[in-house]
Amino acid sequence: MSKTTPAAPLDQALKSLCLLRLSAIGDVTHALPVVETLKARFPDTDITWVVGALEHQLLAGLSGVHFEVFNKKKGWADKRDLRQRLLAHTDNNGFDTLLHMQVSLRANLVGQAIPARRRIGFDKARSRDFHRWFVHESIPEKPRQHVLDGFMEFARLLGATRPVYQWPVALSESDRAYARQVLSRVAPGPVVVLSPCSSHPLRNWSVANYAWLVDTLHHRYQSTVLLCGGPSAFEKEMAQAIMNACTTVPLNLTGKDTLKQFFALLKGVDLVISPDSGPAHMASAAGTPVIALHAASNPKRSGPYNFQELAVDAYDQAARKFTGKPAHALPWGTKLEYPGVMELVTQEMVREKLKQWEVRYLKRS
Repeated sequence: MSKTTPAAPLDQALKSLCLLRLSAIGDVTHALPVVETLKARFPDTDITWVVGALEHQLLAGLSGVHFEVFNKKKGWADKRDLRQRLLAHTDNNGFDTLLHMQVSLRANLVGQAIPARRRIGFDKARSRDFHRWFVHESIPEKPRQHVLDGFMEFARLLGATRPVYQWPVALSESDRAYARQVLSRVAPGPVVVLSPCSSHPLRNWSVANYAWLVDTLHHRYQSTVLLCGGPSAFEKEMAQAIMNACTTVPLNLTGKDTLKQFFALLKGVDLVISPDSGPAHMASAAGTPVIALHAASNPKRSGPYNFQELAVDAYDQAARKFTGKPAHALPWGTKLEYPGVMELVTQEMVREKLKQWEVRYLKRS
């Protein structure tokens, strides 16, 4: 495709719109307010979201949106099927507009399967993997934005200039019942979810530090700690190692819930603590205070959107140690996933954020 040009505002009725954001959990939660903003501005527009299978488990049931799931396990066979499904959904007319909101090579290739007359993607600074060859137009370049604010530029470009910061994850009664059942088992006092694992092991704090945190929460705040995570062997082993290292005993829920059950649980607890991960962003979307532990990634770009003031920020220290440059001198979005980087997040840093949470958010009887 030809070189992209800055996109122009919408100047005609928008009958159909497709949004492409396959992954990951944190990023699809960032995209939810964009969808809500578009729905408010274009209530009669047919909105389709092409999303990954895991992420759809969280998003399923979202009002006013038709989902098409791309199954990466099926590979390019599903890419061919996806095009046929999208053509059938639009009566072979294709979409008026595609919002191409992911720049990975896989997403760029999946975007080829989406029939659309207008294809809007990211600006040059945020583009990679030949993204700009797969779109016709781009959102305006605005440096050093949070990921969610960058996503919101797609809505603004179409004329949706009043952002709707809502995260309406659809929960069933059984999802809520699961959360009630878990919370009925806890002792009086604050309930804290500790989700210790991210998608990249170099973003995780150490077992010893997590064990210190569990014990600190128990002794300082009389908290019940819920140890949460996915069903992978690594996450289960991490949880067990933390359990073995604690002097107090958290409730281990690792691998025992669905994404929607976990989201329902997050809405009922007092605090979430996590490295840069999907659960941290889910907590923010649920409206629950979250202390996110950042050294490998910049919380100003990818921290929990609604609780950025609670993020532990060792990113500048990491930049200086591992690159010899201050954070502001690095390209926006640079990851510093080096062995030992999370050692820069100290217990004292976390203790200070706990005090901040206590003063601002902790409900006392």
